[in-house]
Amino acid sequence: MARILTIEDDAVTASEIALELGAAGNEVDCVGDGRAGLERALAGGYDAITLDRMLPGMDGLELVTELRRAGVRTPVLMISALSDVDARVRGLRAGGDDYLTKPFAPEEMAARVDALLRRGADIARETALEVGDLRLDLIARVARRGEVELELLPIEFRLLETLMRNAGHVLTRTMIFEQVWGYHFDPGTNVIDVHIGRLRRKVDAEGFVPLIHTVRGCGYSLRSGA
Repeated sequence: MARILTIEDDAVTASEIALELGAAGNEVDCVGDGRAGLERALAGGYDAITLDRMLPGMDGLELVTELRRAGVRTPVLMISALSDVDARVRGLRAGGDDYLTKPFAPEEMAARVDALLRRGADIARETALEVGDLRLDLIARVARRGEVELELLPIEFRLLETLMRNAGHVLTRTMIFEQVWGYHFDPGTNVIDVHIGRLRRKVDAEGFVPLIHTVRGCGYSLRSGA
């Protein structure tokens, strides 16, 4: 059984999607507003998302862009009445994994979701992350820099995993807070900077080329080289 989030403001369409996916044994949560859908998706716990292109509160393109910017990799099937090539290309480039036009056959929608679930399962089987000489074993929950094992607290491990999964990209404090702590960032707190500082002292200890970089005015990025 998979857990699927359906973000769709048309009640009839949402019901059709929920019935078809539910008949296959999946658990389906429906949300009719873009901003509410984004909050649900950022909270995690979903194996796939079906996302309407036109939504109140927040457009589907903006929603999926924010998801990917936050590092959420949940597979997304975008559903829209806009069927021209440009609309499909924009949806996929924004971060959608597949694009289905309305009206659609419920069976085809379910088949496309199944394909995304299989793809997501392949990603979930990932057992290690590597950036330069930094390696994170996701099964043993062990981090190494070269031959040196790093002693990380659980929160530091999650923070490092988030940085490594987004290696080469800049993560804002808001993105980091939502992915690691699971709730909205309070700009009045320095908790992220404190934990980044502690993590940096372990990962970028003396003798190692720095991997964790501060991007002034933006956030942090983990990457090889200067």
